[in-house]
Amino acid sequence: MTAAALTADDAGPLAFFKALHDAYSQTLERFRGNPRLIDAVLSQAFDSFEGNVALQSEGQPEIACHKGCATCCTLRVSATSPEVLLIARFMRAARPALARMGIDLEQRVFDADKITRGLDEAARVKLRRRCPFIEKGACLIYAVRPLACRGHASLDVRACVDAAAGRADSVPYSEPHMVVRSLVQNAMQSALRDAGYAWDTQELNHALSMALRDDLEPAWTAGADPLAAATIADEIGAAEMARTFDAIKAA
Repeated sequence: MTAAALTADDAGPLAFFKALHDAYSQTLERFRGNPRLIDAVLSQAFDSFEGNVALQSEGQPEIACHKGCATCCTLRVSATSPEVLLIARFMRAARPALARMGIDLEQRVFDADKITRGLDEAARVKLRRRCPFIEKGACLIYAVRPLACRGHASLDVRACVDAAAGRADSVPYSEPHMVVRSLVQNAMQSALRDAGYAWDTQELNHALSMALRDDLEPAWTAGADPLAAATIADEIGAAEMARTFDAIKAA
C-alpha cells in the first residue's frame, strides 16, 4: 500500500514522511499480536518505495543496474529488524530448493559474518568480498532484499566497476532512489519506535547469523531488541535519529 505520493514542492518530503508514518502506525496497530505483522509493514514499505521511485524517476536518466550485475554487492548493508527477520524466514523456506542446487546459503552467511563483522564501511569496501547472496550475478533473496539495496541505484556501470576495483571514489547515483528509500525507511523506523518495537538498523550479515540460529520473531514482536548486538555503531545514533523524528512530526 502506498500511503502518499512524494511531490516536488518544498512541503513534499515532509508531508510524505508524516503521511507514511501515520499509515505505518495504523498498520502496526492493526496487526499488533498478529503473526503477519512483519509481512504487513514491509509490504507497505516496499510498495511505497517502488511506487514513489517510479513517480520521482520520470524524466530522470535511466539507471544502469540490471539483472546479472552485482558490482556494488561488496558494500556493507544495513537493515531494520523486520527486514532481517523476513529474510531469515525466506531463507528457511528456500532451504530445500537451494539444497537441490548445491547451495548452503545459511553457511555462506555464517562464513561471511566471520570475516565482515565489526568492519566499518571503508574497510568493507577495501575487503571487496562479494555478498553471500550472489549466485552467478543474481541475488538469491531479491524478492525480500532490504530497502538499503533497493535504494542503491547507479547511473554508470563503468563507474561502478572502477569504484569496485579501487580506481574511483564515487559513483553517479539515482537521487530519487536514495531520497525515497530514506524517507520510506525513516518513516517506518519512526512508527516502529512510537509503537514500542525495536527500530534501529543492523549490519545484515551479523544480524542474519543471529536470526538464523534462533527464531527471534516472537521476541521482536513482543517489544524486545534481540538483534541489538548487530547494531551498526558508526552510523547516526538512535538518540539523534529519535530527536529528528520528533522534530519532523512536530513541524
